[in-house]
Amino acid sequence: MPYIAFINESKTVSKGIAIEEGTTILEAARTAGVIIESPCNGMNTCGKCGVRLPNPEDLRFIRVKGEPELETGGTVFACRARVFGPIEVAVKDYSEENLTLQIVDRGASFSYPKAPFITKKVSGKNTQVYGGPMLLGTEEGDTEASLYGLAVDIGTTTIVASLADLHTGAELACGSILNPQTRYAQDVLSRIHFAGQDGGLASLYQVFIESLHTLIAGMVRRTGINPRHIYEAVYSGNTAMLHLATETDPFPLGQYPYTPRIWGGNHIPAAALEISEFGLIYLPPIISAFVGADITSGILASRLDEVKGITLFIDVGTNGEIVLAKEGNLAAASTAAGPAFEGMNIICGMRANKGAVEAFCIDAEEKPSFRVIGGGPAIGICGSGLIDIAGELVRTGVIEASGRFAPPGTGNYGESLKRRIGEKDGKPAFFLTPDVCLAQQDIRQIQLAKGAIRAGIDMLLAHFGIPSQKVDQVEIAGSFGYHLNEKSLLNLGLLPRDFEGKVRFAGNTSMSGGIAFLLNTGFREKMSRVVKRIEPIELAKGADFEEVFIERLAF
Repeated sequence: MPYIAFINESKTVSKGIAIEEGTTILEAARTAGVIIESPCNGMNTCGKCGVRLPNPEDLRFIRVKGEPELETGGTVFACRARVFGPIEVAVKDYSEENLTLQIVDRGASFSYPKAPFITKKVSGKNTQVYGGPMLLGTEEGDTEASLYGLAVDIGTTTIVASLADLHTGAELACGSILNPQTRYAQDVLSRIHFAGQDGGLASLYQVFIESLHTLIAGMVRRTGINPRHIYEAVYSGNTAMLHLATETDPFPLGQYPYTPRIWGGNHIPAAALEISEFGLIYLPPIISAFVGADITSGILASRLDEVKGITLFIDVGTNGEIVLAKEGNLAAASTAAGPAFEGMNIICGMRANKGAVEAFCIDAEEKPSFRVIGGGPAIGICGSGLIDIAGELVRTGVIEASGRFAPPGTGNYGESLKRRIGEKDGKPAFFLTPDVCLAQQDIRQIQLAKGAIRAGIDMLLAHFGIPSQKVDQVEIAGSFGYHLNEKSLLNLGLLPRDFEGKVRFAGNTSMSGGIAFLLNTGFREKMSRVVKRIEPIELAKGADFEEVFIERLAF
């Protein structure tokens, strides 16, 4: 049996495993518990699972079906490379990525009285811990002053946790981390598919719990509190993420009629978390299979059920959720935007990490400029930079409405931009640096994501007979959305021109709403009632959805 040794490039620590001949490197890594990022879940579509073989001689033991035996420069794609002999594989160290990843940990909120679900009462020499009217347990001594809770935003890409004093409502510490489930599958549907494989659900749950333990341990260390005095955690996330975070099989979410196994609005035991033995996890109410508790939290944080006029609430991400609020009446829909805006499936795409182009503009003299996270040279493009670049190239005519680069001699733009147009893999590309570009195939991915979200907006408005000019306010929610700018969204046509001047970037309302659920138990019953009134709209069932989607692919 061949033996693979996985070597961490920064720490030179190896972990090996014996495998059957013909096993892919990715399959072996997952068996060994080694992380190799594969956003498409090994479907050979994302191009992100490249690994290096330090010993060139090891390449003779690699076979790639349907392709040349040897890959360029000793690099092979882990999902395709089948192993027939002993090899060493260098894998990435993700610790630095977690340190530099840009994550928005807070969003729009409002003032409210503190009335937590968890309370304490001293009784003689002991302290009784209550959850609402129910006695959860008794602690020795007087521990009344030590009363803490957690709010956890479980995003498809990131996890954010906040530790709060339930007496005062003060945030004591906050932490964030890349959701390690992204290494198995990037988007919601791919993750549901992976969970259905042997051991898939357990793997996704285990890496989530390990990450949450890491966040909790860091916050406890910084504050010096006893983790046994943390009594409640609020999980705010989309429907699929809540299934995975509670080790609940999400299979029904991937099959019509897309019925969740859990609906939220309840507690579950927190036995897996390293907190109080009486600990509970609260799941906010879920709206539908693809409009989850994170949007419920966003509605709470933005008070959409109380806003006058017409407001659109849009969470831009791998799954674009849209809520229409009209004089307190709410309707919600979702569209599968895919992973393009997260930098995945993009040739030079990456997450919002050090070295990523996060902003781009072309001035009146057609001189391009861009900003890189952390300074230094650009090594890739993250989602906000991607939208900026595409928006500016559309505005200046470098990219036509069809999504194609304007043929040589036909584009109405100057020499400074023409000099940046070259070829990548035999197709046109716009180069920011000699190594970082936006390629023609990337634009197609942007069009699909943009078309899905814009079609969702148009269809939801049309469902209620509301013209876009009648919308009073547009709230862009989410960590990713917070880094966008209105001009680029309008230039791309992701938002109608009628929205100009009406856009507000609300930030991570999933987290701020989750904190509100934690600190005021009254919001739980209120939002349960609100969610029951929300009308879920299944856009794909609309007779003309496909037609609108195709029309909205154009810039």
